[in-house]
Amino acid sequence: MATECASRAAAGERLANRCESGFRLISHKPTRAVYAEECGQESIEPIMSTARVRPPRQARPAGPPMPSFESLDETHRQILQVLDELEGLVRMLARPGSEGPAAELAARACRFFNGAARGHHEAEETYVFPSLLAGATAQLLAQVRRLQQDHNWLEEDWLELEPHLQAVAQGYCSDHAAFLGAALPEFTALYHEHIALEELMIYPEARRRRALQGTAA
Repeated sequence: MATECASRAAAGERLANRCESGFRLISHKPTRAVYAEECGQESIEPIMSTARVRPPRQARPAGPPMPSFESLDETHRQILQVLDELEGLVRMLARPGSEGPAAELAARACRFFNGAARGHHEAEETYVFPSLLAGATAQLLAQVRRLQQDHNWLEEDWLELEPHLQAVAQGYCSDHAAFLGAALPEFTALYHEHIALEELMIYPEARRRRALQGTAA
């Protein structure tokens, strides 16, 4: 046993000397294999090499920058504008001869909510909410979780609304007026509450934290 301990200590000393010499130590054998070799025994474990030369990774374009709060505010303004137009669409569908303007308005709303509005939600989920959840108070945490739930509900509502608006965009107005008249007010009300909470509570706190990060940097 004394001989075994001495061999183990000698092996450990040699390993320590290699590390102290300033070289990066890359082990090609498991520790038990090294110990067995020092003791003159055959290793019962397979020897696996872990050393490899990694080729340089292919260059790629930089990721998109974090959006400014000005751009997020601008998207809020656009959302409210399109919601106002959709409110007008419901009234328009009740008037005969409005199929052309109604179709244009419905098509424009579909493009917006499938593009800019959905991208806006993704930007908030990626860049705004995570920094707020780190070290959040109970009140702030509840607010952010509510906004995340809003995004899910708004997406669900939009998936129900879009087929009807697409039909109106194709000129089939009368068959979808009743559904849109009942569903759009709920969609609009949720969006108004959502944007109000973000602009009154969430964005100011996110701006404050970003400013502190800039000062610390």
